[in-house]
Amino acid sequence: MCGVIMLKRTCYSDKLKEGEEVVLSGWVHERRDLGGIKFILLRDREGIAQITAPKKKVSEEIFKLIDSLGREWIISVKGNVKSSPQAPNGLEVIPQEIEIISTAEPSLPLDPSEKVDADIDTRLDNRFMDIRKPKVTAIFKIRSEILRAAREYLLSQAFVEIQTPKITASGTEGGTELFPISYFEREAFLAQSPQLYKQTMMATGMDRVFEMAHYFRAEESNTRRHLSESDAIDIEMSFIENEEDVIYILENLVSHILNCVNKNKKNELSLLGIEVNIPSTPFRRVNYDQAITLLQEGGFNVRYGEDLGTETEKALGNIVKEKYGDDLYFLTKYPLSTKPFYTNFDGEIARAFDLDYKGVEISSGGQRIHNVDVLKTRIKEKGLPVTSFEAYLKPFRFGMPPHGGFGLGIDRLLMQMLNLENIREGVLFPHDRRRLEP
Repeated sequence: MCGVIMLKRTCYSDKLKEGEEVVLSGWVHERRDLGGIKFILLRDREGIAQITAPKKKVSEEIFKLIDSLGREWIISVKGNVKSSPQAPNGLEVIPQEIEIISTAEPSLPLDPSEKVDADIDTRLDNRFMDIRKPKVTAIFKIRSEILRAAREYLLSQAFVEIQTPKITASGTEGGTELFPISYFEREAFLAQSPQLYKQTMMATGMDRVFEMAHYFRAEESNTRRHLSESDAIDIEMSFIENEEDVIYILENLVSHILNCVNKNKKNELSLLGIEVNIPSTPFRRVNYDQAITLLQEGGFNVRYGEDLGTETEKALGNIVKEKYGDDLYFLTKYPLSTKPFYTNFDGEIARAFDLDYKGVEISSGGQRIHNVDVLKTRIKEKGLPVTSFEAYLKPFRFGMPPHGGFGLGIDRLLMQMLNLENIREGVLFPHDRRRLEP
């Protein structure tokens, strides 16, 4: 019964059908002994199956073997599926064979059955076991659906998927949020975003591109929503009239993602106790002036020209929810001074936007500058050396169409969708200022 693996899994726990012979493989979630009948709750990726061993219906060898099984041991079970109203999904497996594949030390670093709570640091220190929890597994299945749905929508809109370098010669945004690295005899940086590369792609004729991007930012903040590594859906598109063309893609992308999660991940949402509200499109627009007025009327000390911080964003989200009933809304018409050098503008107003979800910014984007001389001027105005951006500027000298794009934060979208207390709950192995391992 123990040794070479002979039993090959035929299905997951959610695909059991009465009358079939199956082989299940997974972890011993719990074990119970009621004297004349013993139970194993076997956990796999798709849920929990009940293995029921009545003394009169199974071999003596199997009946004794069950007593030796420890929590989180990995086993394979071959048996027949029977109806049982008390079992998960109304089905149980009567075992014919049980094979021990791997054992686990009796002192577990945390409890996968979730009967004993653990703080976020303990969970992340033992992430391999934390993800064994059905609710945590559900989070990452939903995250996978977000990525699948995003690709589906963008490909349907004639976007081409690309991959850009993650080592760059200069910072995208400038500032201090850079991770410098030694690149042979030169200094280089981990990419803050694919911004400069995806803009370069607009000069190639591939006029609609997207990337499942990985960001590196030396965030000094130790907050529930900041990470040193994060993921985003980045797009860039050409021949636009203004930022509204980009907003149209973003709001329909988010709507498609939410609809797909709602449709395809019902079990996971139910397990987490989450109902996803699907907003109608177009999403509400709140311009910067209106936002400042709403915040001031709400008693917040904000002044025109300031970028909105974490607390004022959260407060604005509450105000918009109470006043209009919206979870998702765009912030538009920002002062140009608050936006990066590549942002197009009308006078002192940026052709840019943010998308907020329950008071947290999940996306930022807009129309870009495509005139090389204007770009140079804006780089200088931001206090950045033009010489550091020569490779970026070169395509603009040889025909660049009007274009724009956005980055949609996958981690923040997931956090707000599922009401997670901390962004790290939705990232497999999160890294921040304090955490580099695992």
